[in-house]
Amino acid sequence: MYRSTEDMAQQIVDYLLKNKICGIAHGAAEFGPRALGNRSLIADPRGKDIKDRVNEIKKRQKFRPFAPAILEEKVNDWFNPGIVTPYMQHVVQSRTNTQKQLPAVIHKDGSCRVQTIHKDEPTIFRRVIEIFHQKTGVPVLLNTSLNIRGEPMVNGINDAIRFEEKYGVKVFY
Repeated sequence: MYRSTEDMAQQIVDYLLKNKICGIAHGAAEFGPRALGNRSLIADPRGKDIKDRVNEIKKRQKFRPFAPAILEEKVNDWFNPGIVTPYMQHVVQSRTNTQKQLPAVIHKDGSCRVQTIHKDEPTIFRRVIEIFHQKTGVPVLLNTSLNIRGEPMVNGINDAIRFEEKYGVKVFY
């Protein structure tokens, strides 16, 4: 088990760097139309095959997009115009270099539905992105809900274990 939230965040990033995709079921469950980081399937957005792999796990059509979750203070470096949007409700254009660097979360037309993570966000998700940024130079992760189409959200330990066994995706809880 983890000694601290910091230890867990480090382990999540280490796992992501090796395996590219994992789940988080940590802290209070969110309520609403979007995954905000406590019940999320996350991935390294830099891989060209990542979007297809995540869509395959979630049993969705290959063209279906995913949101980039970004540290709020870095949004203007990667997206134009950069706006504060914690709930993935606004479509923005990526900067030219962003599309090449983040193929898993940028559509062919350069747009995406970005999610900004505020510096005071109390969840582990913020810390995971900070550590990922420190290790890769990229302050962004692919973020989508930790469920499969037609199934409920992964909520507790038993759900996480079942998800791991059924879909072969490690879930940190």
